Formats: sequence, C-alpha cells, structure tokens
Amino acid sequence: INIATDYQLIRLRRPDSLHYSIPSGGLFQYVSCPNHLGEILEWVGFAVLTWSLPGAAFAFWTFANLAPRAIAHHRWYREQFADYPKVRKAWLPFIW
Repeated sequence: INIATDYQLIRLRRPDSLHYSIPSGGLFQYVSCPNHLGEILEWVGFAVLTWSLPGAAFAFWTFANLAPRAIAHHRWYREQFADYPKVRKAWLPFIW
C-alpha cells in the first residue's frame, strides 16, 4: 500500500507545476490518505505478529500520529477542491 500510493502521489506533481491535483485510482477511490492507512496497517500487523508490548506501543503511537494527519489532509482536500469526491473517507474506507 505504501509504495503504490507514494508512487501515485509523486506522479501527481510535475516539476514545472505549482498546482495540486486530486489523487485517483487504487485506494484513493476510498480514502484520502491510503499511505497513512498502509503505515498503520503495517505496524498493527507487526504488533500482532510479535505479540509484544513494544510492538503494540509502536502501533498505538503510529495511529495517534497518522490518523489526525489523515483527517487534516482530508479536510484540506475538501476545502481546496469543490469537486472532491464526497464518498471518500479520511483514512479508513467506508468508515472514517
């Protein structure tokens, strides 16, 4: 998820352009920040696989850092683009 969405975001911005674009395709159909979703899923998966307190703590703090950022990005997209898709959520498809 991280590699694919980061690549999509990089391709959106041309070196000679100062304008932002609305990302589309892939998980961007469902959420504004699939890169944050991917990062959260990675660390939750690590916590489950290691079944350790440090793993759980890292997953928790990753969520605590990235979920509010995803919500802020989502809000910014909606303010900047009148045609921003209404069905997109901030970082968790169909829910949040």
